[in-house]
Amino acid sequence: MEAGTLITDSALEFGDALPGGGVLLALDLGTKTIGTALCDAGWHFAGAHKTLERGKFGRDREVLAALAKERRVAGIVIGLPRNMDGSEGPRAQASRAYARNLSPALGLPILMWDERWSTTSAERALIEQDMSRGKRKDRIDAHAAAVILQAAIDALAGGGLA
Repeated sequence: MEAGTLITDSALEFGDALPGGGVLLALDLGTKTIGTALCDAGWHFAGAHKTLERGKFGRDREVLAALAKERRVAGIVIGLPRNMDGSEGPRAQASRAYARNLSPALGLPILMWDERWSTTSAERALIEQDMSRGKRKDRIDAHAAAVILQAAIDALAGGGLA
């Protein structure tokens, strides 16, 4: 399978598509915003980047393509909002559709990563930093993307056990 067409739930398969590592971009897709996060090329640390206002797909695609090019991104991790029992509902289906549409535009492998608890974890971390509710609202999606990305790179560094 060509690297640009790979969309997988397997960290092992994703890691095999990126034998030299590389910067990864994570997306936390909301209905109104897209949280973004980036990690270093060695897959050690993920950090929140920014929250983008979601618009028409064509505009989103251009913004994400520019970010991927600017940061020399090797792969994309997209949060997959599974239900608590592990099943997939309409939001997960929408995330998979977004990945299918984004893949040919970016030509990068995509890992779909279970995002259960990512927003809760991100919010707890921001509260622990004593961040006000207003600031948390503006930053939560990017921090949730960082939680998703950190979990994915931990699995990749550990041999892709997920």
